[in-house]
Amino acid sequence: MFVINQFIRLMRLDKPIGIFLLLWPTLWALLIASQGNPSIQNLTIFILGTILMRSAGCVANDILDRKFDSFVTRTKLRPLANQSISVKSAFFLLITLLLGALICVLFLNKQSFYFSLMALFLALTYPLTKRFFVMPQAYLGLSFGMGIPIAFVANNISLSLTTWLLFLANVFWAIAYDTLYAVTDKNDDLKIGIRSSAIWFGAYVKEAIMFCYTCMMGCLTWVGQLENFGWPFYGFIGLSLFFIGLLYRQILTLNPKACFDAFLSNNYLGAFVFLGIFFHYLHVN
Repeated sequence: MFVINQFIRLMRLDKPIGIFLLLWPTLWALLIASQGNPSIQNLTIFILGTILMRSAGCVANDILDRKFDSFVTRTKLRPLANQSISVKSAFFLLITLLLGALICVLFLNKQSFYFSLMALFLALTYPLTKRFFVMPQAYLGLSFGMGIPIAFVANNISLSLTTWLLFLANVFWAIAYDTLYAVTDKNDDLKIGIRSSAIWFGAYVKEAIMFCYTCMMGCLTWVGQLENFGWPFYGFIGLSLFFIGLLYRQILTLNPKACFDAFLSNNYLGAFVFLGIFFHYLHVN
C-alpha cells in the first residue's frame, strides 16, 4: 500500500489540476473538430490518454529533477526527492504509463500517431528546458497543446487557422498560469539556478501574466469569428474576462500563496471556455 501511495504521488494523481489544464484545451479542440458531437470512443481515448500522458510527464519530470527538487521547499518531499521510492521503480512506472498511452493512440488514425510522437518528445524534454531556457513555461504550452492538432486529425479534419489559434491560445494560457505557479518557487529557483518566466519577467511579472491572458482571449475570440460561434460562446468569453480581472486583483501583491491559489483557479477558466463552445453547439444543433 505504501508503494502504491508513492506511485500516486509521483504521478500527481492526488493533485489533478495538471490533468484538467491539459484536458480542457484538448476538449475545446475535440468539440470544434466534431462540430459538437465527439464520439464516445474519441472522448474516452482522449481523456484516458490525457491522464496517462500527464502522469508520465510528472514521472519523467521528477526523474530528471530529483536532485533539484530536494532543495526546493515545495518539492523536497516528493517520492524521488526524499528517496522513498527508487529511480528504477520510477522508470518502470514511466514505461508502463507510456505503453498505456501508446495503446490509446493505436485506436486513432496514422496521422494522430505521428503527432503523438511529437507530443511524447515535448513531454519528456520539457524538464530539461528549465536548465537553459529563460521561459520553460512557453515550452510547457507547446507540450500541453499537442492534444489540439491531434483532436483535429483524429476526426480527419485538416489543420486550419482555427487549429493553430487554439494552439496559440493554449501557449499563452500556459505561460500565464505556469508563471503564477513559478512565483511560488522563485526564491528557491534563483538559489539553484533554475530558469523560469517568473524570474525572466522580473518587475513586470503581473503585467506579463495579464498580457498573456489578453492574448489568450484574443485568439479564442478570433476562433469564435472563424467558426461563426453564437452568443453562448461570447457570453462565457465575457465571464472569462471578468474572472481574469478577479485573478489580477488576487495577485497584486505577488504573495506566493495567492499566486498559487490563482494558478489552481485556472481550472475554472478552462471550464468557462469549454462551456462556451459546448453551449454554442447545443444551441445550434
